[in-house]
Amino acid sequence: MIRRSNLLVSILSGAATIFVGLVLASVAVWFFYWGPGPKAPHGTETVVVMRDGAGVSEIAAKLEREGVIRSAELFKAAAQITKADRRLKAGEYVFPSRAPLTEVLRMMRDGEVRRWFLTVPEGRSVAQAMDLLNASPVLVGTVEVPAEGSILPETYELTRGESRAAVLKRMQVARDVALAELWAKRQAGLPLKSPEEAVILASIVEKETGLASERPKVAAVFVNRLNKGMRLESDPTLIYPVTKGRPLGRGIRLSEKERDTPYNTYLIAGLPPTPITNPGREALAAVLNPPKTDDLFFVADGTGGHVFASSYDQHLKNVAQWRRIEADRAKAAAARPQTAVAGAPAADKPL
Repeated sequence: MIRRSNLLVSILSGAATIFVGLVLASVAVWFFYWGPGPKAPHGTETVVVMRDGAGVSEIAAKLEREGVIRSAELFKAAAQITKADRRLKAGEYVFPSRAPLTEVLRMMRDGEVRRWFLTVPEGRSVAQAMDLLNASPVLVGTVEVPAEGSILPETYELTRGESRAAVLKRMQVARDVALAELWAKRQAGLPLKSPEEAVILASIVEKETGLASERPKVAAVFVNRLNKGMRLESDPTLIYPVTKGRPLGRGIRLSEKERDTPYNTYLIAGLPPTPITNPGREALAAVLNPPKTDDLFFVADGTGGHVFASSYDQHLKNVAQWRRIEADRAKAAAARPQTAVAGAPAADKPL
């Protein structure tokens, strides 16, 4: 009887030990999987960049090394059990301090990465675009300024550690793809011999108007003038040799309008030798499929846009109206208190 009691006690004791072990194991699993992770070594978050192609072992080791998780082995086991090991995505992650292992896994499985963007606005020169590229804090390496008009103004997503040369290449490929697509669908009878000539004309259109709705109208004027053998007479082409695409910061001088350069469309026939900025997709589309109009002239209307004319007589009337607007503005400016600038240069008279 005593032996049976001892056996029963042994069985119960063993069962209790197993139960306690299971409870402890469950608590441990909960703690390592759902419980709070390590405190961030610095601040309230930890930034970790995972390279493209990294396997689960490399990822786990890096997370442990950076203090995001407690155990690389437990991370790998959890990733395998949940079948997340083959779905972990590369990129730059911002893990909150004390993030549970399950949250770290979810973020990497869902690709919840920090996203960086670079926007090159339409009408920016390559020099200005390279300023933006060089100012990005997440890119590495250096680039030389490429040919004018060779990139597509657009918003590009960046990856921390990506080279500036790689991003520039993406910009150039994007322009080539867009240009090829639009050139293939171009209107018949255009006075443009090549896709590059389309880029040159689109760059002039881009600099002539800041209104998206006016691009087709301005493009139509220039196409009509080229078809008739008229000079383009575009002010932005006078500025480009002076600033190489950067803002002039003053009015155009008479001497600049009379200067004989390959870009002076008041003197040369046809197009200048290169683009004067990087035209966007809409400007390219405008010159390759302009609306059918008889317009040959346009001038500022005082509201930020332009007024168009098909005859020179009407254009002169529009110019006269613009001169009146300019005169009224000059009078209003003269009536306001002015701050004298000592030693201001009296260079050429602006136009």
